[in-house]
Amino acid sequence: MKKFLNEFKEFAVKGNMIDMAVGIIIGGAFTALVTSIINNLIMPLIGILIGVDFSTWEIALPRLYGSAEPGTLAIGVFINSVISFIVIALVVFLFVRTMNRMRSKQEAPAAPPEPPEPTAEEKLLSEIRDILKERS
Repeated sequence: MKKFLNEFKEFAVKGNMIDMAVGIIIGGAFTALVTSIINNLIMPLIGILIGVDFSTWEIALPRLYGSAEPGTLAIGVFINSVISFIVIALVVFLFVRTMNRMRSKQEAPAAPPEPPEPTAEEKLLSEIRDILKERS
């Protein structure tokens, strides 16, 4: 049990775990921001252009077995959620794409170093080789 707790402590304290927690918190705030933009800015504009308010689209379900109130399928809320997902996915894609491009520019391989000058021994051996080629 002690080994398990030590492993968990090591996992929880690692930098990656903290980075992930910060990412999740920022992701939640980002999702709230995008949801607000979708619900308060984009969907009303789409409603004006199309002439339809999606948020009020509902399908009433029939009452079954004497239930007090029939349920509804909130199709408009689902459409808003789909549009929110598409916008979030697009923004995340653009962010990751930009980060990858920036990373590839930073990691661009440097020009290969110039080959070193041949040593005196290598020069001598090359001359001997050339002389032997001429004699053959």
